[in-house]
Amino acid sequence: MNHLPEQSADRSVPTSADVARLAGVSRATVSYVLNNTSAVRISEPTRRKVREAAESLGYVPHAAARSLRAGHTSIVLLPTARVPSGAFFGRFFTELHEALRRLDYTVVQYGSLGLGPDEAARAWAELRPVAVVSFGEIALTPHGVNVLKRSGARAVVTLGPECVEGAHSLVMDQRGIGARAVEHLIGRGCRNIGVVQPEEPALAPFSALRLAGARTAADGTGARVEPLALACDEKSAAALAARWRGLGLDAVFAHDDEYAMLLMRALQDEGIRIPEGTAVVGCDDTLIGRLLRPRLSTVHIDLVTGQQLAELVDRAVRAPDGTGEQHDVMETWVVHRESS
Repeated sequence: MNHLPEQSADRSVPTSADVARLAGVSRATVSYVLNNTSAVRISEPTRRKVREAAESLGYVPHAAARSLRAGHTSIVLLPTARVPSGAFFGRFFTELHEALRRLDYTVVQYGSLGLGPDEAARAWAELRPVAVVSFGEIALTPHGVNVLKRSGARAVVTLGPECVEGAHSLVMDQRGIGARAVEHLIGRGCRNIGVVQPEEPALAPFSALRLAGARTAADGTGARVEPLALACDEKSAAALAARWRGLGLDAVFAHDDEYAMLLMRALQDEGIRIPEGTAVVGCDDTLIGRLLRPRLSTVHIDLVTGQQLAELVDRAVRAPDGTGEQHDVMETWVVHRESS
C-alpha cells in the first residue's frame, strides 16, 4: 500500500523575520519589498535578494496582517449571480477579472445564492472587502450598502436594472430592450406579439422590465402584447409551440437569443414558418444566432466593458465620497435579419 509522505508536525511556518535573516536585511525592508511599497527607495539588488530568500523559504505575506496595517483589504468581492450566460457575458466577466488584477486587487467570488439582501450584505462585510460589485440578483438595500461601507468598503457598485441609494449604480435599461424589440415588430406589420417570460427565477427582474417596455411600445398602436411563460428546455418549448396556432400570435420577442433559438426550432417542428407564420426576435446578438436559418433578428446590447467597470471601481476606491452615482451604461438597437 502506498502512503503519502507525512508532514512534520514540528515544521514551522516561515516568517518575515526568517526572510530578513536569510537576506541580511531588516524586517521593514522585507515588508517594503514584498508589499511593493513605492514610497521607500530600495535598490534592485536588495529587492532581488529579498525575493529569492522568500522563494527559497516558501514565504508569502499574510494578507490579513497586511490589511490590518493598511486599514483595508485589497479584496473586490463579486457575489456569485445567475446572470445571462453565453460568450457575451463570459468575455465581460473575464475582462473584469483581468482588469481588476492588473490594478492590484484580489478578486473574490462569494456564493450568495439563497441569501436575503441584508443577510448577504452582512456576510460580504465579514470579509472586509475594499469594494463590492453586485450584479443585481440580490437587490441590495440602502441599509445593506450602509453596512458594507461601515465595515470598510470604499466602493459599492451595482450593475442591474435599478439604481440603489448610496451605491454607484450602473443601470442596464431592461425596459428599452423590450421596447426596441416590439417597436421593430410593429414596424414589420405585426400586431399580436408574444413576449417570453423565462421561468428561471433569476431572470424575473430582467424579464418583467422587458415586458413592461414592450407594453409601453405597443400602447396606442393597436398591437397586443401577450406574456408567455417558458422554461429553458425542449419539452417546455414544444408544449408552447403545440398550442401556438390557438394563441393567435404573429410575432414573439423571446427574451434572449437562447430562448429565441429554442422556441424557433419548436415552432418549425410544428410546421410554423419563420417569419411568414411568426416573426421572432431575440436579444444579445450572439454568433450562433447569425448562423441559424433563418438568421435571427436580435436586440444588440452595447454594455460598459469589463475594463471600464474595473476603472470605475478603482476611482471609487481611491476617492470615496460617501455618495452614490447613477450611470446609464447600456445602449440597445435591433439588428434586423431573416427571422423578422
